Amino acid sequence: MRRDDLLGAWHLESYTAESDGAVDEPLGPRPLGIIMYTADGYMSAQLMRRDRPAYDRAVTGGGTAEQMATAASGYLCYSGPFTVDEAAGVVSHHVEVSLLPNWVGGTQVRHGRLEGDALVLRAEVTSRGGASTAHVLTWRRPSRDN
Repeated sequence: MRRDDLLGAWHLESYTAESDGAVDEPLGPRPLGIIMYTADGYMSAQLMRRDRPAYDRAVTGGGTAEQMATAASGYLCYSGPFTVDEAAGVVSHHVEVSLLPNWVGGTQVRHGRLEGDALVLRAEVTSRGGASTAHVLTWRRPSRDN
């Protein structure tokens, strides 16, 4: 996979988490998302559940504490520079901003491959207890009609 193959915007097609033979959909069956890679070396990812409830008022802080917690738990976003190890097929996202405070200043490693017009990014996550989960995200370029 070449760095230039990533450039541009991609829409999330699917997101699964696989562990011990079980497959979960962390953001539901039809999540929404966009990931973008820029020529000057930055990336941004925004992913969300489709079924997040609306706030009481359509302004920042316009929801109840429960509405805001539910909205945040169904959303993932982060941005920063990215690098690519083309030989290994590894994309590293160097996180500068994130909804998840623990990611700020860290690197999110993704094993990537192109399958036709799809970009498949895989992240291996090991829990504190030693359980391994493979997060697999499939992205497609948006059609020119959108």
